[in-house]
Amino acid sequence: MKPKFSIIVPLYGSEENLPYTLPRLLKLADELIDYEIELLFVDDASPDQSAQLILAARQKDSRIKLVRLSKNFGSMLAIMAGVQYATGDCLGVIAADLQDPPELFKEMLLRWQTGDKVVLAVRSDREESVSQKLFAGFYYRLLAKFALPNYPRGGFDFVLFDRQVSSELLAAQEKNTNLMSLIYWLGHQRSTIYYVRQKRQRGHSRWTLAKKLKLVVDSFVSFSYLPIRLISIIGFVTALLSFAYGLFVFIEALLGKIAVQGYSALMTVITFLLGLIMVMLGIIGEYLWRVLDEVRSRPAYVVDQTYL
Repeated sequence: MKPKFSIIVPLYGSEENLPYTLPRLLKLADELIDYEIELLFVDDASPDQSAQLILAARQKDSRIKLVRLSKNFGSMLAIMAGVQYATGDCLGVIAADLQDPPELFKEMLLRWQTGDKVVLAVRSDREESVSQKLFAGFYYRLLAKFALPNYPRGGFDFVLFDRQVSSELLAAQEKNTNLMSLIYWLGHQRSTIYYVRQKRQRGHSRWTLAKKLKLVVDSFVSFSYLPIRLISIIGFVTALLSFAYGLFVFIEALLGKIAVQGYSALMTVITFLLGLIMVMLGIIGEYLWRVLDEVRSRPAYVVDQTYL
């Protein structure tokens, strides 16, 4: 019996890319003659005709399947919905914009056959703007240094993993997390394939600055104690400096050297300390909000319809 390979493709604003993405994925499926193929698209409440294009293609090829979410939950949770409904012995995740070459799955499957439960397609370079490169490089370096040691410096969201890993992802039931970092955190025998991420040819990226910042916060809150440790260190240093300054003022007062202090200097110190406290409370609030979101019984995502 042939092993089954499920390819998960999240969709949001992908209408311009699908006429090119679908043929390449179907061609790949035809070439993988040793596998039963499942192409599972997850419509993250896309505002265009992405879902309609998939449904039309599904009428011609039963290997194409679709899961539609009730609203936009974000790409990470859309992928998790795909993981839930995928039935393959191994699963692959790829974006619909063809910046990642689907043909690389062939080599990734060979690695899986030799026992690797996770195969990472890591970007050795990317044909993108300087600002995108700088942001990605800075983010992944911080992640590797303070959250997940030895995390690939090029980052990845093009990945293949075993059914066991998918079961562990579903069991984790995390809502606010970086799914790729969670896959890496799980461990298992893994290997890395390097490639150059291609320039986007059609459409525009929906990966906004707000989404990038949320990913950064989710990554560090989920996988690092650094923010909390920084609060402790800053609080300790501030308290130590305050104590030292208080001791200095006390000694100066005893010696009669203290003149009347100015209002502006006093307000500067007060506003600085209040600002510091607000930053600390904000960081703690990020943790508390995520704890609240995890303990509530609300689902991470809601599936509206399935075409399986």
